[in-house]
Amino acid sequence: MNLLEEEIKNIAAEIVEKNNFFLIDLSIHGNRGSRSIEIFIDGEKNVSADDCAIISQEINAQLENIPNIGLNYNLEVSSPGVDRPLKFLRQYPKHINRKFELVYKFGDETKKVAAKLLKIEGEKLTFSSNNNEIKINFNNIIKAKVLISFS
Repeated sequence: MNLLEEEIKNIAAEIVEKNNFFLIDLSIHGNRGSRSIEIFIDGEKNVSADDCAIISQEINAQLENIPNIGLNYNLEVSSPGVDRPLKFLRQYPKHINRKFELVYKFGDETKKVAAKLLKIEGEKLTFSSNNNEIKINFNNIIKAKVLISFS
C-alpha cells in the first residue's frame, strides 16, 4: 500500500468508526487524472443508503485536503453486499439464523458446506447442517458467504 492509499485508508477508517461502522475494504484504481476510490463498510446493524451518503460526504471533505489526490476522483461508499464474503468476526452476529456457504479448515482437510449460523461464543461459531452441529473457530474459516433466501 503506498502513502496515498494509507492516508485515504486512515481517513476512511476514522470517519467510518466515528459513525459506528467499520471499514471492510478499500480499493483505489486509476491515476491522479481519473482516480476511483471504493470504500466498503459494515456494522452491527445494517448499513443504509443514508449511512453511506453521510460517510461519503465526510470522507470527501477530508480527501479534498490531500494534495496528491488530484481534482478528478470518484468516491463510492457502500456496504459489501451479499456477493462478498464476510471478512471479520464482527460481521457475523447480525447474520445469526441465516444460511451460509462455508469453506473452512478441518484438520488437514478443507471442507465446504451450506449451513445455518446458530450462535457465536467468543471466536467459536456454531452452524447447523443436515441436523448436525458444526463448531468452527473463526480463524479456520476460509470463506463465508451469506446465502440469499426468498422464503
